[in-house]
Amino acid sequence: MTDAVKGPASYFPSIEKKYGRPVSEWKDLIRTSPLTRHMELVAWLKSEHGLGHGHANALVAHTLAEGAGGPR
Repeated sequence: MTDAVKGPASYFPSIEKKYGRPVSEWKDLIRTSPLTRHMELVAWLKSEHGLGHGHANALVAHTLAEGAGGPR
């Protein structure tokens, strides 16, 4: 298979395995959070949900890139 997943999405299988939640749930949490800044969201996922930095960063980067920055 030549189309390997790259970037933040490459972390998704290990995130689901390690934390027991589908990526869609993590993205919903990020979208509904009152926080909007990348590093605020990363810190929140780490402190409130126990994610490692790389996993939190990947989820936030991918979600924000989809245009899910929350209410404006």
